[in-house]
Amino acid sequence: MAGELNGRKVAVLAADGVERIELVQPRKALQDAGADVELVSTHGGRIQSMNGDIEPADRFDVDREVSEVEAGDYDALVVPGGTINPDQLRVDADAVRFVRAFVDGGKPVAAICHGPWILVEADVVRGRTVTSYPSIRTDIANAGGTVVEEKVVTDQGITTSRNPDDLPTFCERIVAEFAKA
Repeated sequence: MAGELNGRKVAVLAADGVERIELVQPRKALQDAGADVELVSTHGGRIQSMNGDIEPADRFDVDREVSEVEAGDYDALVVPGGTINPDQLRVDADAVRFVRAFVDGGKPVAAICHGPWILVEADVVRGRTVTSYPSIRTDIANAGGTVVEEKVVTDQGITTSRNPDDLPTFCERIVAEFAKA
């Protein structure tokens, strides 16, 4: 995977409560492929990651605040999950705007587990086939998306995956999709 993403800049959009492994593994895969990866969040400083929803894990330095960036600053976007993280993101107008701008601009977006919640809020799942953690599938269907039970799905520039068990497949796919863009 080395070199496929040389010269590409990728935003990882995450807030407090992000599932640690869903932040760390995709970021590492993208960096190993040569991408410049920035952690973008709803606030500056550091965000608190979690193992599951109740066990605090590592804290991560935020590179940029979502209120200060544009989709045009990046080539692709990743939204990790955890229950708390996307729930915070979807109530932040700047985060929703940021996600919508990627999709409207035809730039690749990837979301795993509960991450597609912000895709629902940005109204970008309508007419697309996606997968996610089971508890948000009704939200996706109500937003006009078609939900499938697969490890990873890519449809019209949006790549989604179900849970941390799917991370190897998800990481491989996002590197390939981001390299094509």
